[in-house]
Amino acid sequence: MQQTIEFIYNIVWSDALVYLCLLTGIFLTIRFRFPQITHIKQMVTLLFKGGKSDKGISSFQAFSLAVSGRVGTGNIAGVATAIGMGGPGAVFWMWAIALLGSSSAIIEATLGQMYKEVKDGQYRGGPAYYIQKGLNNKTFAWTFAIVTIISTGFLLPSVQSNSIAVAVNNSFGLSPYLIGGLLCALLGFIIIGGVNRIGKIAEYVVPLMAGLYIIMAIIIIVLNFSQIPAVFALIFKSAFNLESSFGGIVGTAIAWGVKRGIYSNEAGQGTAPHAAAAAEVSHPIKQGLVQGFSVYVDTLFVCTATALMILFTGKYNVAHPEGGFIVENIPNVEVGPIYTQMAVSHHFPLIGDSFVAIALTFFAFTTIMAYYYIAETNISFIQSRNTAKILLYTLRILILVSVFVGCISTAKLAWDLGDIGVGLMAWLNLIAILLLHKKVLVLFNDYNKQYKSGKDPEFNNSKTKFPNMEIWNKN
Repeated sequence: MQQTIEFIYNIVWSDALVYLCLLTGIFLTIRFRFPQITHIKQMVTLLFKGGKSDKGISSFQAFSLAVSGRVGTGNIAGVATAIGMGGPGAVFWMWAIALLGSSSAIIEATLGQMYKEVKDGQYRGGPAYYIQKGLNNKTFAWTFAIVTIISTGFLLPSVQSNSIAVAVNNSFGLSPYLIGGLLCALLGFIIIGGVNRIGKIAEYVVPLMAGLYIIMAIIIIVLNFSQIPAVFALIFKSAFNLESSFGGIVGTAIAWGVKRGIYSNEAGQGTAPHAAAAAEVSHPIKQGLVQGFSVYVDTLFVCTATALMILFTGKYNVAHPEGGFIVENIPNVEVGPIYTQMAVSHHFPLIGDSFVAIALTFFAFTTIMAYYYIAETNISFIQSRNTAKILLYTLRILILVSVFVGCISTAKLAWDLGDIGVGLMAWLNLIAILLLHKKVLVLFNDYNKQYKSGKDPEFNNSKTKFPNMEIWNKN
């Protein structure tokens, strides 16, 4: 079974996908004239504007829901894995894919808003919706929906729960079976409440957990302030074959940096548009910009904080692609969240392990909540009246099983399955947004024109007359 999974993994995560992610980000960044930089002030301002309605949640709740999906295991275990497999240079490529990926995030989130619809009494949207409505391709749309249900309903939750189990077991000695049971009970209570309950919990938990984690990282950065130039120099040199120790793994650094960057910030993967579509806004571009900022929060803030803590303390190993280690600072320690735990414990011996385990638990658990919402949205897309309840309850059972199995399975199996899910979704979604980006460009120009004239931008599709965007038709 492991050989079959690795075979599929190698096909999905070939160099072609790495280049597709990078080139898509570059193309959209140039096409939209660097929106992730020129509109950064508006990104922050729009976070706190607008309210929720009976059908939709607020921009900030949608942002929190998207961040809860972005900020997860990838920020702690994923960064450690990137450094462990690709060396310090992988951190640079995580930054690169975040900066470029922010433009992809803006476009995909805008598309989620453009083609959303009211279903089950609330806004629903995402790649399956904009593929079917924007490209008029039902087969393509259903393929994405089914792949996403399998990925977010079964493959990806196990990665998050596995990291929780490993970290909590390492810090508190609790049985993985007990951890799995507790996670399933809590998750079951939350998902029965639907998107409103998920959105409310994310709204409060996400800022708190990310804030505390960044504060801890800032303390460690201040304590190691004199090392900052050397650590940044190590990252840049390792990324461009200028550091002799890591010269032979530059290609590996790029691959792991992009791979873990995408897994962490999810830009272009097609997950965030589901949350973006649920927001109540007056112009689709508004939520696109908000979601673009969430990529910065994930990678430039949280991932960088983790990377600096690990590199400051030297609590990492770097594997050689052909076996053994290029760097082995901590013998007999596997790649994973333990790097981060050891880095924090270096400065805070009494609370380090526990703090990281608790932070990782919150990060990963809110990500699982977001995965459920994404899977539920795609269930809503493919369901009929006769199958609605059956599919919904099947999904709930499936995700709970995935969470429990992840707690008791090996880390490698969980990560490989998760990467396959991320890769498949990214392939399909990146192709879709490239085909649809011209329509977003029309709205982007409309938004900028209104904003520069001093108006609060509002979109009226009655003037643009794009088909299948009925919700934006205003007479």
